[in-house]
Amino acid sequence: MRVFWEKGYAATSTDELLSAMNIGRQSLYNAFGDKRRIYLEALERYQSMTVSRHIDNLNGPASPLAGLKALLLGMIPEKNGGDPQGCMGVHAICEFGDEDRELAAVHGRTAPALGRHLLARIQEGQDAGELDMQMDAREAMSFVQIAMQGMQVANRAGVKSKELRSMANFVIDRLRAR
Repeated sequence: MRVFWEKGYAATSTDELLSAMNIGRQSLYNAFGDKRRIYLEALERYQSMTVSRHIDNLNGPASPLAGLKALLLGMIPEKNGGDPQGCMGVHAICEFGDEDRELAAVHGRTAPALGRHLLARIQEGQDAGELDMQMDAREAMSFVQIAMQGMQVANRAGVKSKELRSMANFVIDRLRAR
């Protein structure tokens, strides 16, 4: 997973995968079939792990606004955190577009859960008076999701953590009740 996350599908060689997994070529083919199958399984695992972490960050604080902030700030890498830059799922979309049915299926199994939790938290924030009642909750959900994707691409492009935190705070400020 880590090799694909760092390099993407096309730039990852079979030899790099063999080295990372510490297995022989025949074991790789016996266990997974081919590089693409390994990639799809790695992406599925990554998506499940990160969506679960995003939901935990979103639902952790009692305040819906604080939960949204925790979600966005939780995407920003810590200094020397050791993880590759950006989101493997967003990288897959950038690398393959929306034409690949198998990749779309992986995304389709994980993304809706985050969307449901995000929508519920936004509606809860509106009910509590923390979030702007004038905005459509579904549009706000889409706004947050697109901001998340943009932050991940910016992270991959080398935007510093300080600037990413500023972006996250800008998003939160736009949602806040006035």
